[in-house]
Amino acid sequence: MDAIIVSGMPAVGKTTVSRTIASKLSVPVLGGGDVLKEMAVEEGYEPGGEDWWDTEKGMRFLRERKRSPGFDKEVDARLLRKAKQGDVVITSYPLPWLAKVGVKVWLSGSVQSRAERMSRRDHMDRRRCEEVLKVRDVENYRLYLGIYKIEFGKDLKPFDLVVDTDTIGEDRVAEIILHYVKNRRDLIA
Repeated sequence: MDAIIVSGMPAVGKTTVSRTIASKLSVPVLGGGDVLKEMAVEEGYEPGGEDWWDTEKGMRFLRERKRSPGFDKEVDARLLRKAKQGDVVITSYPLPWLAKVGVKVWLSGSVQSRAERMSRRDHMDRRRCEEVLKVRDVENYRLYLGIYKIEFGKDLKPFDLVVDTDTIGEDRVAEIILHYVKNRRDLIA
């Protein structure tokens, strides 16, 4: 099976949707955070749990990452190798622009719907979530424009499928993607 690469703005549901797809296809799900943890282990850290990034050691590792411009490129190179192997669902911001393989899916969503999702997930005030997302959206755009000349969130040409998540839940989004992948396989076979 080709890799399925899911991208989209922060808090659009990438991780939840990707886990559902991976579970239904019985393949692993992998994201940049997984590769970062792999790299942290190689640097002598012992990352564990979802909240490791919020610990003193996790934050130190992330500060080191920010000082090295090649760090993000290494994460993306590792994800690209996994995508080429197939049989995986990958969540990544820039990988769809970098990969020549896989089914590439963009999940779109308004700041308001993403803030609502983030508010439920992180138990934060929705208005505060909107503020955070607006900053992260600008930071991601600048980061990937600077590293790869990608207009993140604006250039959707690399994508095979774009799904608007504003009015449908994660399970329905996963169904749409699985249906697309199945039909694409049937056409190729």
